[in-house]
Amino acid sequence: MAKQPMLKFVKIERDMPEKREADVRNKDFDEIYAEFADAKATEQSSRCSQCGVPYCQSHCPLHNNIPDWLRLTATGRLEEAYEVSQATNTFPEICGRICPQDRLCEGNCVIEQSGHGTVTIGSVEKYITDTAWEKGWVKPAAPAQERSESVGIIGAGPGGLAAADMLRRAGVQVTVYDRYDRGGGLLTYGIPGFKLEKEIVMRRMQQLEEGGVRFVMNCRVGDDMSFEDLRAQHDAVIIATGVYKSRDLRGPGAGATGIVKAIDYLTASNRTANFGDSVPEYESGELNANGKKVVVIGGGDTAMDCVRTAIRQGAESVKCLYRRDRANMPGSQRETQNAEEEGVQFEWLTAPKGFVGDPVTGVLVQKMRLGLPDATGRQSPELIDGSDYEEPADLVIKALGFEPEDLPTLWGAPELEVTRWGTIKAEFTSGRTALPGVYAVGDIVRGASLVVWAIRDGRDCAEHVLQDFNKTAAVAAE
Repeated sequence: MAKQPMLKFVKIERDMPEKREADVRNKDFDEIYAEFADAKATEQSSRCSQCGVPYCQSHCPLHNNIPDWLRLTATGRLEEAYEVSQATNTFPEICGRICPQDRLCEGNCVIEQSGHGTVTIGSVEKYITDTAWEKGWVKPAAPAQERSESVGIIGAGPGGLAAADMLRRAGVQVTVYDRYDRGGGLLTYGIPGFKLEKEIVMRRMQQLEEGGVRFVMNCRVGDDMSFEDLRAQHDAVIIATGVYKSRDLRGPGAGATGIVKAIDYLTASNRTANFGDSVPEYESGELNANGKKVVVIGGGDTAMDCVRTAIRQGAESVKCLYRRDRANMPGSQRETQNAEEEGVQFEWLTAPKGFVGDPVTGVLVQKMRLGLPDATGRQSPELIDGSDYEEPADLVIKALGFEPEDLPTLWGAPELEVTRWGTIKAEFTSGRTALPGVYAVGDIVRGASLVVWAIRDGRDCAEHVLQDFNKTAAVAAE
């Protein structure tokens, strides 16, 4: 009888890839985790219980067939594991690195609930696809037949690129327009290299180009090209701009020099640290934490990216203010732990009341306590009277989240319908808007969300664009 390759979670403990020492990794922008060796990936995959109802899969926005590719990895069938993995996920090596697995697949693993420690799904996913790249299993699009239809995609972030990949593999002529000089969106300029090394993103960009996707960079719709001209050039248009408008701070002194937006700060850091670009605002010190007392305001993943970047830039001190407690913060607990190990101090239940000096020299902080739950179920923060104090700061980074830009006004397209939140009104799953041939996906529809959801939206939309093309072709043929 063949030896059982799975269900080893009782005998084998959970094990993550080795993490570099905090006092070493906090001085560079390289990824903090080492690679799984083949034997370790096989061992950890074998811990999967192959449960009848895989909650890991159902809690993944892409519904990745996780138990199957874990079993294939455990039995040494890595190429098949990769094929199963990429069948539902356009960028598995990216999701394996940056998805909050502790809130999604791993957080809902059945053996985690039974006290045995979750399967390290993200690390195995990363290992499978990194191996696939090394072995040459990852291929650019090579459609069996070219189609005449053309699609223009506005935004080269994960949603737009996922749609581009699927459409191109079906033979559609695809052009992607983006405001930046490099593709990838927040994958390139928003997420630091210690979480996602930029060669990983650039490798995918090259693969898409080799597959026939055309990129028009440094192109701002509304300035360099009108929305109507773009619609006229293509049979369909997919809006995948993401949300880039930073939520602002109020209070006395909020406009002082030295108070900056998280997206500006992270973009400058990624350009200099990962691409060697010359960024005047970084070189002048405006967007550089070196030698400064840094205060980051916010508790999401963007705030975690900012505090960990500031440590690596050589800040004198880095503190993070968040108005709720640790249990109620929206960011990944794993990222918070990494930040603490690297030297970041968290000031829980605190919020800014105002700012001192111009340039800024301090933040007026008020302490909070948690009261009754709000509409989301989380306890609402309440002020504690008389608890104010001043926190010294030379650089304050606003990481309060993102909102959609006013696209109808920016693009001169008042007919483009938006919700009361400013997101584009689009049909669930298909991404269809009220405008014929215009679709929308990702954060510009659902609001600031996860990369994995943008990939899901892009893939779903591409499928419906193809269905609509096929219907149009069938009607024309009658």
